[in-house]
Amino acid sequence: MTTETLDLVLPDIPRIHTALAEWLSCIVYVCYANRRIVGWKFAVFSVAMLGAQSLFLSLTAGLESVWWIACMGAAVGMMYLYLYVCGKMNWKECAYHCTGAFVAAEAAASLEWQLYCFLYYGCGWEKSWLKPVCLLLIFGLFYACMWWLKGHRRELNDIVVTNRELVSYIMIGIAVFLFSNLGFISIRTPYANWYAAEIFRVRTIVDLGGLAILHAYHLQRAELRTRHELENIQMILENQYMQYQQAQEAVDIINYKYHDLKHHILVLRTEENDKRRNQYLDRMEEEICAYEAQNKTGNKVLDTLLTAKSLYCRKNDIIMTSVVDGTLFGFMDVMDICSIFGNALDNAIEHEKQILDKDKRIINVKAYAQQRFLIIRFENYCEDLVVFQEELPVTTKTDTREHGYGVKSLRYTVRKYGGEVNFELRDSWFIVKILIPMNMSQ
Repeated sequence: MTTETLDLVLPDIPRIHTALAEWLSCIVYVCYANRRIVGWKFAVFSVAMLGAQSLFLSLTAGLESVWWIACMGAAVGMMYLYLYVCGKMNWKECAYHCTGAFVAAEAAASLEWQLYCFLYYGCGWEKSWLKPVCLLLIFGLFYACMWWLKGHRRELNDIVVTNRELVSYIMIGIAVFLFSNLGFISIRTPYANWYAAEIFRVRTIVDLGGLAILHAYHLQRAELRTRHELENIQMILENQYMQYQQAQEAVDIINYKYHDLKHHILVLRTEENDKRRNQYLDRMEEEICAYEAQNKTGNKVLDTLLTAKSLYCRKNDIIMTSVVDGTLFGFMDVMDICSIFGNALDNAIEHEKQILDKDKRIINVKAYAQQRFLIIRFENYCEDLVVFQEELPVTTKTDTREHGYGVKSLRYTVRKYGGEVNFELRDSWFIVKILIPMNMSQ
């Protein structure tokens, strides 16, 4: 077969190849996401979707022009359905990943069929086994690379998709699809070509280039999001430290007043002998002694933080108890102590203020050593249902982009010392448990 004949009779991509490429692309994206269905249900649904996709594309193989575009739109809809049912994604995340999967499928199908046609028609390898071997080999290598890329940067897969990012990503995908298929629409367009082989080459190059652009865009926005997150965490750390400094000034003033008050009580006792006044003064003295005892942890930073939080809790009718051995925190930086205790207590206080029954507003704080571990435990009463994602509690605020960093800052600080933090809801108590190995802290 001559080159001229090859250019004129090159057949279109079999629809079953396109269906398989779309299905494999979805598999790659779903397997690196949190799944709604797993096990045999996932396997059965996946096989059913492959059959439905193959049947639909095979039955619509003869459609052209506008109907062909509508058919491809329906195929994308089936991919979206598969991703949405199998993966724990909202509609924006699903549309975002569906766009990437579709462009990847177009690139894989075009590359595989062009290489097959080159070997079969151009090189004269007219063998019956060539088509299945070429399909397995090209698809295998292509999706192995996709699997490696997504696994290599797995931490970038679970990121929040904004409306602007979604629109930009979809527009890139649509542009890639249109430019790669202009030659198939009509020969009366400036971008058309009389030769089928040339059309396929353009299509393959555009699809592969578009896939590279989408991947680069995804990496860039993920890196920007990570940088934004680190900046927010750093801001939280600095804010917690500033709160500590402000609390230190307030506590110093309280300590001065405390000592002055003791003298006032002595004077009042000598001048007045009224029974009710003595009872009142006795009660004041008991509260002062309790205040003095509960904030002596052996660490000035913790003394200041716990005193400030205790006073704030008392003002908001929250019962806060603390049993903390502050001598265990000598290895820790002041800003890190502020971050751990500040973030954990701020989250607990914010939740307790929303409880209508004031008798249930309770926060317990403990810090002690056990089996070469520093254990810090925060407990607050909680009747709400807490949703966890990636082992972290999901913020209840509507603007998820600008909130939830307190918890991430807490985990970031703990991991600096080789520790781990665990969040759980048990018997109407929200528990934050932190373990830091003592040997790494010395």
